[in-house]
Amino acid sequence: MRQRILTLGLILVARTLFAQEALTLDSTVPGHTGNSITAPVSGNAWIDLRQIAKPGAVQGAPDWVEAVTFIPAGTQADAATPSVFRIRLARPGGRASVLFFRLFFNDQTAARPEIVVWDESGSQLLRSGPLGAGIDIESSESVMIPMHGITTIDVEVPGDGSRVRGAYLEWMSSSEMVHASGVGSQDAVPQPFAATLPLHPPAQDAEEFGTVTASLSADLIRIGSTSSQAATFEFGLESQPLLAVITFEIAGPRIDSPPEVIANGENVGPASLVMPGLADPGYRGEMHAIVSQMQFQYTGWLRAQKIVPVSALRTGSNNITIINGPNAAGAVIRATQIQLKYLWDKSDYILKPDR
Repeated sequence: MRQRILTLGLILVARTLFAQEALTLDSTVPGHTGNSITAPVSGNAWIDLRQIAKPGAVQGAPDWVEAVTFIPAGTQADAATPSVFRIRLARPGGRASVLFFRLFFNDQTAARPEIVVWDESGSQLLRSGPLGAGIDIESSESVMIPMHGITTIDVEVPGDGSRVRGAYLEWMSSSEMVHASGVGSQDAVPQPFAATLPLHPPAQDAEEFGTVTASLSADLIRIGSTSSQAATFEFGLESQPLLAVITFEIAGPRIDSPPEVIANGENVGPASLVMPGLADPGYRGEMHAIVSQMQFQYTGWLRAQKIVPVSALRTGSNNITIINGPNAAGAVIRATQIQLKYLWDKSDYILKPDR
């Protein structure tokens, strides 16, 4: 896939609109040479939308990204009008007909962004509605956009736009898909870099093949690394299970300091995060003055799981506490649930005599 150099431009009061100038690899850019860029062979793009990208800065993008412009809120006639990042696209050849669009932003209640798509005539075709959940941490949300007749995608955000980091775009091919009947068709679509399907809390306790799945909480719950910032869930057991697993999703975890699980007062250790590929733009590095190694936070939702030793559980009332890892910043969990495995009439096990 050919790349272009995009020069970031702004719309300023009483000044001309400078859209990002699209230049081919053969074009001459001051301080850059055509041979300094290697064109990736893929239909994806990472577009840096941060305000630190000053006018005149350059970044690589595929040739189907025609222009990127920024329209600050303060330059428009209506003071209530949001800032707008405008991305103009050309549909590539082949079977690509749907665009996967993932927006990275600080998820503030009063500044939730929206995605608006337009056709060549300037008619609005789709609007996403506010993205995010107002959880006050760095996060991301994804939408699938059918690109029939669409030429422009706007990211509207209240304020000066500084809470938006960037956008990841990837063209998707449509085809007939076979999926398990228990999985919704939207959830079954594999998203770029994702290692798991979205996690949903069960509407009610369910039993299948000797395994009971029960929701502990479907709510968004903020957790920190101190006991006063932990989330505690209570549940009852009629009998001791053979195996128990706690599962939840977490937004904004520090990947080297995952949340820990405490069962009835016993710390049973850190949960395991199901990590996407390292090329995922959701990884964000942090450097601290007294630490020589870069630490990473994942700016999105990850699945977390922890096997709870059955010796830590008891018949009757139990409680599970989830606390963020040491030195980790605040995070948010959701769809917290527990699975309990019991013997049933078709349990598969073997007896191995001691020797």
